[in-house]
Amino acid sequence: MTRRGDVRAPWGLVVLAGVGGVFFALPLLGLLSRVPWGEIPTVLGDSSALASLRLSLIASSAATAISLLIGFPLAWLLARVDFPGRGLVRGLVLLPLVLPPVVGGAALLFALGRSGLVGGPLYRATGVVLPFSMWGLVIAVTFVAMPFLVITVEAALRNLDGRHEDAAAGLGAGRWRVLRRITIPMIYPSLVAGLVLTWARALGEFGASITFAGNLPGKTQTLPLAVFVALEGGDPAAEVLSLLMVAISLLVLVVLRDRWLAR
Repeated sequence: MTRRGDVRAPWGLVVLAGVGGVFFALPLLGLLSRVPWGEIPTVLGDSSALASLRLSLIASSAATAISLLIGFPLAWLLARVDFPGRGLVRGLVLLPLVLPPVVGGAALLFALGRSGLVGGPLYRATGVVLPFSMWGLVIAVTFVAMPFLVITVEAALRNLDGRHEDAAAGLGAGRWRVLRRITIPMIYPSLVAGLVLTWARALGEFGASITFAGNLPGKTQTLPLAVFVALEGGDPAAEVLSLLMVAISLLVLVVLRDRWLAR
């Protein structure tokens, strides 16, 4: 039996793979060549940059928690229950993956804005305004990021060997106990992968957040929005903040994958 490490790839495949690797590495090299390294401490010590970083971390973490709370049950339902309209529900869940983020933000505005389908009655009843607020920011990034968790967990549940769950149920374990003790541990790597992808996508969200939550410094201006403003003004902080986002995302994706997904 041939091990994966012993497989010799065709040269043509290696060359094409190398081109693919360069394609992804080249933008990063371009960014590194433009970073004003001597100004990094000044930029990162600026209060506005720190505020944008704080908002990005809060919003992406909140989006990940919300996605786990409601996205996991949704993934389980799509994977395990055959109900009328399941294909339509799955399509709606995955729609943010292909929808232009600005369009997603506009749709949120039409639904949850002060005069929106749900936002209008909510505002008249409670005075709560979701757009251009921290909650609006969390909603926007959750909308575009949660599909990554749903699609990852649903695929894991569909591919899960159900014999262990059936055996536990046959021994008298209730549904919740089977879910906690059998199902979740068996799909744990996929669940972590979905959560990491959700967090990383939420951290980098731009279009939906600027459309629905605005770009208010200290209130809804996340790191991607701060980069956009700096680029428009020719501020060298754009390169520094971009490098910071790349470093955070790459660190999370690499370190968490090696420590958790390899288990």
